[in-house]
Amino acid sequence: MFTPEQRDRLRDALVRAAHADRRITAAALTGSAARGTEDAWSDIDLALSVAADADLGHTIADWTELMYRNNDAIHHLDVTRGGTVYRVFLLASTLQVDLAFSPMAEFGIGPAFRLLFGTAAEQRPLAVPDAAQLIGMGWLYALHARSSIERGRVWQSEYMISGIRDQVLALACLRHGVPAVQGRGMDLLPPDITAGAAVALVRSLDIDELARAFRASTEALLGEAGHVDADLAIRLSSALRELAG
Repeated sequence: MFTPEQRDRLRDALVRAAHADRRITAAALTGSAARGTEDAWSDIDLALSVAADADLGHTIADWTELMYRNNDAIHHLDVTRGGTVYRVFLLASTLQVDLAFSPMAEFGIGPAFRLLFGTAAEQRPLAVPDAAQLIGMGWLYALHARSSIERGRVWQSEYMISGIRDQVLALACLRHGVPAVQGRGMDLLPPDITAGAAVALVRSLDIDELARAFRASTEALLGEAGHVDADLAIRLSSALRELAG
């Protein structure tokens, strides 16, 4: 397990490497370090701007080699948004290191962003989830939860019921103005909201328990849908309650 001191030393070393790399025109801390909310479990989030005349792929490959050669990386994966590649590394120490490589034109200030050197432009805020889409995903999970229960597919049932609950909590996050993606705002919700969602947790793979959790999750979905569109919640209520039994 890594220590905060080891994390800080590595982050400082990566910032020095960015300064020394002529292809990197700017760098910024993102995530909890930029917000001032780091704790012992925080990872490293570093955003890098790649010069227009530099090859983005070659730059990422060189930094990837550095992570494996010098920093005990054991695996990585990529997440992309626009032209930006977020290369996420897992180190042997269990530390996560997120390096975001952006073309200069896309390197910009976000909601958690502290510029270390170079320049950055204002960027459009990230889109928040669409409430109607979350409601639609909720009833879609409900359809598959019912068929999974009837077929005796208990693990698939648990997955689908949990999917309903996740949409409910995301809708609640939207309603209360906290982050609604990746569960980031769920622990910021009022206790009565999370207590209600806890009723929808699947506590065993017994069919009766799956059915109980399914009923609870569909009622929670209808409740949150009602805050978004009361007429839609009414239209959905009969079908969802029939599904849940």
